[in-house]
Amino acid sequence: MSKIKPSQGAPYARIMGVGGYRPTRVVPNEVILETIDSSDEWIRSRSGIASRHWASEEETVAAMSVEAAGKAIADAGIGPEQIGAVVVSTVSHFKQTPAIATEIAHKVGAGRPAAFDISAGCAGFGYGLTLAKGMIVEGSAEYVLVIGVERLSDLTDLEDRATAFLFGDGAGAVIVGPSNVPAIGPTVWGSEGDKSETIKQTVAWDEFHAERPEKFPAITQEGQAVFRWAVFEMAKVAQQALDAAGIAPEDLDVFIPHQANMRIIDSMVKTLKLPEHVTVARDVETTGNTSAASIPLAMERLLATGQAKSGDTALVIGFGAGLVYAATVVTLP
Repeated sequence: MSKIKPSQGAPYARIMGVGGYRPTRVVPNEVILETIDSSDEWIRSRSGIASRHWASEEETVAAMSVEAAGKAIADAGIGPEQIGAVVVSTVSHFKQTPAIATEIAHKVGAGRPAAFDISAGCAGFGYGLTLAKGMIVEGSAEYVLVIGVERLSDLTDLEDRATAFLFGDGAGAVIVGPSNVPAIGPTVWGSEGDKSETIKQTVAWDEFHAERPEKFPAITQEGQAVFRWAVFEMAKVAQQALDAAGIAPEDLDVFIPHQANMRIIDSMVKTLKLPEHVTVARDVETTGNTSAASIPLAMERLLATGQAKSGDTALVIGFGAGLVYAATVVTLP
């Protein structure tokens, strides 16, 4: 018989607060057209993107995260010293070690929480949310700060006609805490490693170090393959998340998919047969694809503009490089 004392966690977990940070510089499509042969009409028709935010030298991964985290902490109504863990999802923090989460935890005044980074691309926020839920229920933390943050402008090839217009920078954060009622549903997540070549970094860091190629490593993707996968396979995953939570499409108030591409979002809405009353996040138009930051940023904007409200039931789904995905149903803070 085990002598280990059982954990004393909360019955359930919920999102208690949300915060976002978008860099001050707004970059319209006209700037992108300076380096690629395309048009504003083509970019809008293919992606729905009109502009994106690019970070300045001072708007580092840590700085943007701290700003977003501060807003989430205030929104949750807790003190930073109550945070027991900090989980940061990013692919654009260029130091392999230490994790940027430790620096962020210190700067927000969280004391000595568990702090670590995860790399799950555009599904990273969903992965972090699931880890946070587990910590709350297991009892290893009372409150968890989950951050999705990217400076993808650092990894964008501005001469690549297929991707130059896609990516933006920003940070989104949430506080996850205890709940007496279910407020974060079961997560449907997974990976399809056989498709890992469809979204990838052009040159590995060790190759870059050894060969010093002319161009800095950038993110590239096979657009059509990714589009087909996202539209057809991710709609199935979204439906599985609804089923796991015991929610029908008509029970939803809000749909917050990863902000990869407007055509993908619209196709998923159609495939899922979401009713007209469901508010759909379309933050991609002015924020671009911010990878792990896109879902919390879109969530923050919907709440700030009144398009969504506290207590609404939302389906969130992220998907990207790996290929990886994560979907769950949550109650908005």
